[in-house]
Amino acid sequence: MESEQHSQHLERVPSGISGLDAILQGGFLKGGVYIVQGVPGTGKTVLANHICFNHVARGGRAAYLTLLAESHARMLQHLRPMAFFDDTAIPDRLYYASAYSTLEEQGLRGLLDLIRHEIRGQTASLLVLDGFVVAGLTAPSEREFKKFVYEVQIHANVMNCTVLLLTSNEPGPVRAEHTIVDGVIELDDRLFDHRTERGLQIRKHRGSGFLRGVHPFRITTTGIVAFPRIEVAFASPSRRDLPPRDRVSTGVASLDALIGGGLIDATTSVVMGPTGIGKTTFGLQFLARSRQEEPGLLFGFYETPERLKAKAEALGLDVAGLEASGTVEIVWQPQGENVLDELGHRLLSAVRRRGVRRLFLDGLGGLIESAVHPGRISRFLSVLSNELRALGATTVYSVETRDIVGPTVQVPIDGISSLVEGMMVLRYVEAQGRTHRVLSITKIRDSAFAPELQAFSITSGGWEIIGPFQGYEAVLSGSAHMPPPPPEGR
Repeated sequence: MESEQHSQHLERVPSGISGLDAILQGGFLKGGVYIVQGVPGTGKTVLANHICFNHVARGGRAAYLTLLAESHARMLQHLRPMAFFDDTAIPDRLYYASAYSTLEEQGLRGLLDLIRHEIRGQTASLLVLDGFVVAGLTAPSEREFKKFVYEVQIHANVMNCTVLLLTSNEPGPVRAEHTIVDGVIELDDRLFDHRTERGLQIRKHRGSGFLRGVHPFRITTTGIVAFPRIEVAFASPSRRDLPPRDRVSTGVASLDALIGGGLIDATTSVVMGPTGIGKTTFGLQFLARSRQEEPGLLFGFYETPERLKAKAEALGLDVAGLEASGTVEIVWQPQGENVLDELGHRLLSAVRRRGVRRLFLDGLGGLIESAVHPGRISRFLSVLSNELRALGATTVYSVETRDIVGPTVQVPIDGISSLVEGMMVLRYVEAQGRTHRVLSITKIRDSAFAPELQAFSITSGGWEIIGPFQGYEAVLSGSAHMPPPPPEGR
């Protein structure tokens, strides 16, 4: 507790980069020295420049020194299309200079004098030294290099100037200079099968807490965007989770009657079944009950908003009208190389923005396929669901099972039952030469529900529960058959 209070009193210099300040729990320490390392191409220069432009936009002043890095003209040419770039900031508020000749001619002592001169001359409150690895290569000894880093830190602290040292060292081994500086940030760009994902990790942040582990980030036209890993960013829900009291209609009256009046408010349920059995239809009926005071959100991966609205219209559901009035929002995530945590933050942002109370996530498989580490999925969904409950959203996930018919129900997530309060399994069943749609309500936590298998159909108005599917056994195996008659005489 004392450490947290001490950390809160330290003056910060925000990076201004979406997600990064949350990972740093407020930003860099004023007057601190940080090493930013990563192999070429991982985004160090873009990151440092983005921080500089954000800093001067808030009224600060920055100096950017380079050592054997790309030319300033080429660097600025690459940065100019990005939204953060501001020509008017150069050179009065953001000053670029080469320090290489000074290092060549005067060594580390000359470089240190130049850093001190630029901080004072430019009244810089942020300084970047790009190509820090070159300073290390020209040092006569490791001891002299450590001494140089130590003196940079002394001057930065005295002059209240935050310093970023950019180096192309590979992430991993702890180096002598790491023990001196206030923080170490590693950037990475890893290959997973045929796709790559950029990652950012805080190795050290002296005097401050931070979100541990690797956090994905993108380089976009707006600059760097980081996505704090959902499992650590929402390890504790952002709000107190109040016990649910109300019921939320599924939009299918005959189903509501089987589960005590509807889904329990602010809980998570899953509807799983094979393709074409009616999962999305159910979700559209659920959303169609949205109201201004109970906004809805469809977060989907496969069907476009236009197709979904057309499907709803065919069922007599005015989802298009609800969208036009702002009662329902449809957020479509086309399948591609999505980043799992980016999707998680986008979903939570959409829920918070409109105070969503009805959420239908259509195609949980789309979320799962975006994970480069599938082993994270259970923890990810557990934390995501906790946050959605805390935000008051009644959530329905649709999950596609692998086999249309068969003796087993294979789902793409281990232990999904423990992650949700409600579970409904949909099956095609073959009986007497035709297929039937059958619903099994397997879980409604803390509530009674009808345990019988239910036959249902998709009519012109959507789902309709026909009634208990009786007279057969082995129904959930997909091959229902009538039980043998009892032996005569019994």
